[in-house]
Amino acid sequence: MTLRRALVIALAVIVVLAALGGAVVLRTRPHAKVELTDPGPTGQRIAEAGVFANYFPARGKRSGPGLLLLGGSEGGLSEAMRQPALELQTAGFSVLTPSYFGAPDEPKRLERVPLETFDRALRWLRARSEVDPARVGIGGISKGAEAALVVATRHPEIRAVVVGAPSSVIWPGIRWGKLKADSSWTLAGRPLPFLPYGPFKLRVLFGDIGALYREGVERLGQHQDAVIPVEKITAPILVVCGEQDTLWPSCPMARQIKERGGPRVRILAYDNAGHHCIGPPLQKNSKFFSELGRVGGSNDGNNRARADGWPKILGFVDSALGARR
Repeated sequence: MTLRRALVIALAVIVVLAALGGAVVLRTRPHAKVELTDPGPTGQRIAEAGVFANYFPARGKRSGPGLLLLGGSEGGLSEAMRQPALELQTAGFSVLTPSYFGAPDEPKRLERVPLETFDRALRWLRARSEVDPARVGIGGISKGAEAALVVATRHPEIRAVVVGAPSSVIWPGIRWGKLKADSSWTLAGRPLPFLPYGPFKLRVLFGDIGALYREGVERLGQHQDAVIPVEKITAPILVVCGEQDTLWPSCPMARQIKERGGPRVRILAYDNAGHHCIGPPLQKNSKFFSELGRVGGSNDGNNRARADGWPKILGFVDSALGARR
């Protein structure tokens, strides 16, 4: 075989592998389409004062606790966030779930999202007559957890923080099909420092997106300015993670949050669970149940984590924000 022919064959193999790997990455992409889910009969669609959100006010005439709840890389107003918001509303909380990318007049992708988006949402929630402005907390899942921690470092009026499958650092934004992106977040138009992904390796093409994050964390010492300064958060913090998370190393990063945040931080870590370890437990006939183990752990393991963690989350925010109505 001539050298030229060998090179042609090698190039053809690389092209085929890239095509197959690209298909796998697209198939494992967490969310293919941004949803703008209707809030339903107990909720309201909010589109005012720079806030685009679903709002679920608690019933009753007395002002009570409020929660700002941030979704992840699905963007928009997803059904995945509507369900815990409804559960929290039933439990007596007024819950605002804002969109921060993917909706009209917002960034089209999770990149260079202004932190002012969350500032406006928090200000709107605290101004509601049914919400006691001194009893407001924030929660987030995945990229929403990353955002929630960053927001909490800037708002001492936040009285409770709950994050699931969290990050201890700021990561690049997400551009599907491309590894290079600017920061996820900006402040006053300037991108916040971020931790670059680890070096690209072939296994990423075949769905192991978590390798980019795991190897990025190994280089954290070179990018200390990307660390979220959770020691600035004055509120107690509850962190929920799955030890088998394959999307990013949420439990190792949860322990980094604990190291910086000290005794205010409590961790719930679950062995047979992954990225979907947080939220109300699901019935096995739920259309979402079969997705629970897609990014780590088993379906049953993630659901057991939810069953154990959900009442602890309610107890935590009750303690931090005061009794519900």
